[in-house]
Amino acid sequence: MGWRLGGKGASSRGVNGRVEEHGLHLWLGFYENAFRLIRDCYEELDRDPASCPIATFEDAFQMDDWVSVTDRLDSGEWDVWTAKFPRTPGLPGDPFSESNPFHFHNYIRQAIRLLIELFASLSSEKVTADTEKFASGEPEERLERLLKVGQLATTAAVVEAMALLHTIIQRSPGSLASLEGLIQRVQDTARRHLHTLALADNELRRIWTIADLVLACLRGVFRFSLYSHPNGFDAINDYDWLAWLKLNGADETTLESAFVRGSCYDLTFAFEKGDPEKPAFAAGVALRCALRMFFTYRGAVFYKMSAGMGEIVFAPIYEVLRRRGVTVKFFHKLTNVDIAEDGSGTHVSGLRFDIQAADAHDYDPLVDVGGVPCWPEAPRFKQSSASKDLERQFDSTVVEKTHLKVTRDFDYVVLAVSLGTIPEVCGDILERDEKWRLMVEHVTTVGTQAFQLWLKEDMASLGYKRPGGNLSGFVPPFDTWADMTRVVEYEGWQDKPRSLAYFCSSLSEEQLASSENASGLVQENARNFLDTQIYHLWPGVRGEDGKFRHDLVCDDGIYFRANWEHSERYVQSLPGSVRHRISPLDRTYDNLSLAGDWTRNGLDAGCVEAAVISGRLAAHAISGLPLLEDIVGFDHP
Repeated sequence: MGWRLGGKGASSRGVNGRVEEHGLHLWLGFYENAFRLIRDCYEELDRDPASCPIATFEDAFQMDDWVSVTDRLDSGEWDVWTAKFPRTPGLPGDPFSESNPFHFHNYIRQAIRLLIELFASLSSEKVTADTEKFASGEPEERLERLLKVGQLATTAAVVEAMALLHTIIQRSPGSLASLEGLIQRVQDTARRHLHTLALADNELRRIWTIADLVLACLRGVFRFSLYSHPNGFDAINDYDWLAWLKLNGADETTLESAFVRGSCYDLTFAFEKGDPEKPAFAAGVALRCALRMFFTYRGAVFYKMSAGMGEIVFAPIYEVLRRRGVTVKFFHKLTNVDIAEDGSGTHVSGLRFDIQAADAHDYDPLVDVGGVPCWPEAPRFKQSSASKDLERQFDSTVVEKTHLKVTRDFDYVVLAVSLGTIPEVCGDILERDEKWRLMVEHVTTVGTQAFQLWLKEDMASLGYKRPGGNLSGFVPPFDTWADMTRVVEYEGWQDKPRSLAYFCSSLSEEQLASSENASGLVQENARNFLDTQIYHLWPGVRGEDGKFRHDLVCDDGIYFRANWEHSERYVQSLPGSVRHRISPLDRTYDNLSLAGDWTRNGLDAGCVEAAVISGRLAAHAISGLPLLEDIVGFDHP
């Protein structure tokens, strides 16, 4: 549909060659399948660096080690909590030289190592985090003595207990069922030692928050026997993440912390109907994503794209596929998937399309911006029917219709439209198939809002003097932002802006229902946010009237985006919903497979890694390749 590829990840170039995104897109260092795909793509594309400034994977992605969240203090001021994550060996997508880290015991070992380091850093006593000291003797007996005689009375004893636990897990994976009691004792002891102190010390509070969160996760893993449960982490997907953490002893201050809110809920738009007062995230999905994000990343925890998602990801993939001989039809809006049943089974018998433009059959979609192939902000030909509305499912522009039929025009179908589009194009399936109806009912989507700001001053001059610029947990309506200044280098400004910031958040369904203009709503939200909130992060932007200094914004230096229709909406992972997702491996319709982050794909979260895993599963459904064991992380706990 329309003139460009990418769905919610599509981007284009507007005035001054500026990148215009649907929102903020950061890649995480555990995206093994997605990075392998895009690295292979750039290698095969083999661009000439003399003519294209984004010629290689290294040009396209830059490592970023910094993560920030914000807490509101009792004084009303915002406290920015910034952490630098250490670099790790290799890059996502590299072959694993040793064991695959995407398995339960690696997660647990890493979590316990983190606890040892956290508690050791808080103790004034001489303690050791050297787990090798317990390699001889019987650690189970020593651990039992600690529990029986009540010696978990000091931080040093807690460190020793955690080191013993680490050794037991390495030696005897089958003995995990007896460890919940120890975790609870450690929780109680740590809370007695640290909770009161943490209230008066920001640094201690932060360490306690992470330690308490990890302890709650460990206790829950043992309590629910997730290490041996046939459904793995999916066994707890009916719980909300916050409710599950509380059930497993997490402190209220931890549950209310910016670290939990920002790293889990804000980054995944995990709010019912976009309401920031109604956080909701399936606990199994949250646990899996958190463990992978913090314990399996390679290189850096974050990777930022040097330009828009459209030209960094979708244009290179499009170019490689075209070279291979793949035909891509733009301006073809799917309107129905026909289903038939005969002696050989139930199958897709036809595909109906509205053709949106007369030039659709020989359309060349890309434009050159500074040597980089990009998608334009509007179709490349001039005719009355070719407008931006061609990307809207509601648009009724039709110059002709076409009906593809099985065996004559196609054999196999991969349906990779967004979940929000399914009710519009799968009427026949929904009418006959309860499983699909339940999926559409329970697997929800949410609107999002975003804006980009090109500024005449750098971040330090604006008052943000901390390292890094990836921040979440801030105040609605724009709780997440990132410093994307590097992108300016690949835009076409004559007077280059000195900084570029991206903001995004969920978009309230209640707000949408009361507004006649979604784009106008986002503009109003953004202006109010700039006038009343941004100075907490950037004190240098506040004018004499107390409001945002709009003279700091470059000409044509602001871009708004409301993502509220069909394929623009973000797919959520609400409690109780994951079981209703349908796998790309499902063979209910013998010539149909699905692809998208909304399918049952083993990660089941709204992100590019889930989309790529689902695509690989669809490829396996068609051809048997790749082998399932070669899809990294699909055999999740």
